[in-house]
Amino acid sequence: MTIRILVVDDSPFMRKSLQKMLESAPDLRVVATARDGIDALEKIQEHKPDIVTLDIEMPRMDGLTCLRRIMAEHPMPVLMVSSLTQEGAQSTLDALSIGALDFIAKESGFASLSIMQIQHDLQEKVRRLATSPRFPKSGQASHPAPGGASHPAPSHPASPFQAPPRTLPSAPKASAPPSGATLAASPMAEMLVIGSSTGGPKALQDILPNLPSDLPVPCLVVQHMPSTFTKPFADRLDGLCQVHVKEAEQGEPLKAGTVYIAPGGIHMTYSARGPKGCIELSPEPVSSLHRPSVDVLFLSLAELFRGQVLAGILTGMGSDGAKGMEQLKRKGAYTLAESEESCVVYGMPRAAVERGCVDVVAPLSEISGHLRRHFKI
Repeated sequence: MTIRILVVDDSPFMRKSLQKMLESAPDLRVVATARDGIDALEKIQEHKPDIVTLDIEMPRMDGLTCLRRIMAEHPMPVLMVSSLTQEGAQSTLDALSIGALDFIAKESGFASLSIMQIQHDLQEKVRRLATSPRFPKSGQASHPAPGGASHPAPSHPASPFQAPPRTLPSAPKASAPPSGATLAASPMAEMLVIGSSTGGPKALQDILPNLPSDLPVPCLVVQHMPSTFTKPFADRLDGLCQVHVKEAEQGEPLKAGTVYIAPGGIHMTYSARGPKGCIELSPEPVSSLHRPSVDVLFLSLAELFRGQVLAGILTGMGSDGAKGMEQLKRKGAYTLAESEESCVVYGMPRAAVERGCVDVVAPLSEISGHLRRHFKI
């Protein structure tokens, strides 16, 4: 299947760079480019792309205004092209709340020695997001050649934050965990840990505000994000939640009722020092694909934490967290994963399910209820 892409950016250089990187893959085709939001809306009508890459700062109509119009009029996957500035972080978080599925950073891409890695990341994000279950398409077969029949429209004009009203294929039966009330009968947890990636900011924004202010345990969260994004993200969550949410700091003692967001660019691990333990931040292991890594956090807890752990893996590309969750499960943890129907990308949860280490698979709308059953509230 060829994925049809609309590239939107006010910079001719950026439009050309993105097009060149995308079209170096045989399955990706840029069907049009647009210089601003008004131009983008017209090109969406004309070309009916599978996915849009969208700049934020543009004349006439900016990216956020355009994104709102896309979600209201032509719901489809959108990948934001963001700057790594403080303002860029805030705007990108706004975009993820409005309906964008993920983002890629400008600065890390176009004058960098790691251009091949950036190109690979861009291509993979476009592939995964274009086929996200958040935006199901009817008859998702190969697209016609240029000049052929028009691309089929999404079968459901659903909100991008709601699971589509259809049944999706489940994970292999041999490793599929039970669903329902399995977690309800488990002991009370003494530590809550969550890992997420693509689609995670919105998922966490849905889940964490449902935790009560008297949550009797600490909560550690790894969300794959650049270092300039994690503090604004933690601050935003803190304003939405009853619990206190903050970016984690080196050596700080863990407190009940507090959610600690791992800083971008460095690993967060658990240390047994202190009454409830404390945070350790380290660049090691440098070989890890992600920093912060869900696996690194989960493995540290499996090694050092002596109480009952409740571990969850939410939407995300790849397999980060599956190995660590397997080790936590062997130590007696209770585990859950977000189901495919509500994931932006069913990669990380699938990897955990296929390892046979997940007790319950549940859609996003049910995860808060599962979490609350573990705490004496």
